[in-house]
Amino acid sequence: KENGMIGNIYSMGLALQALEATRKFYAPREWNCAQAFSVVYTHDYQQPMAIAQVLPALVGKSYLDVAGLDCAGTKDTSPSRQLPLSPMLGTHGVPRAPIQVHYSITNKLQGKHFHYSTSVTVPSGSTLLQVMEVAAEENPQTFSFQTEQTHWGPYVTSIHGLAASTDDRTYWQFLSAGDALDEGVGSYKPHDGEHIQAVFSTY
Repeated sequence: KENGMIGNIYSMGLALQALEATRKFYAPREWNCAQAFSVVYTHDYQQPMAIAQVLPALVGKSYLDVAGLDCAGTKDTSPSRQLPLSPMLGTHGVPRAPIQVHYSITNKLQGKHFHYSTSVTVPSGSTLLQVMEVAAEENPQTFSFQTEQTHWGPYVTSIHGLAASTDDRTYWQFLSAGDALDEGVGSYKPHDGEHIQAVFSTY
């Protein structure tokens, strides 16, 4: 893409590894290395899988370099752990300002069609998953949903009782201003006044 994104934010790590590892042997066209890395530098990665894939590229390595690592020279160190913060508090214990997010769910694909909208108030910095949880708490008959945990974080499998199916090639797609979100519901943080759409879609 023109802004340096290769696929989406989740594919950037492997894409950068592949381009760096093969640049001497395979170059179908020039790619702007600095622009691609600027996308990575400015993104706040949260998912362990995404971090694991992008870290090698940030130090000029790829998974291919694992074969040549000298493990005898490494020390056994454990990362420091931080206690989770209250969702209502910021990094310094200051209450986070509330924001309003508009959220809608739409099915024009299968069975009885539906479209429902709501507005929920959440602390700034809340994830889309937290927005969905508030909507479901306020109106469980309409906005209930189910997720399953993956290496990339929570994946929405069902909304309003309508489940995605690999057999039918259906899934719940999340959009903002008509564009697909480049992060999952557990990482994406809507801004004040944003309209998030969950649309039952096919691929």
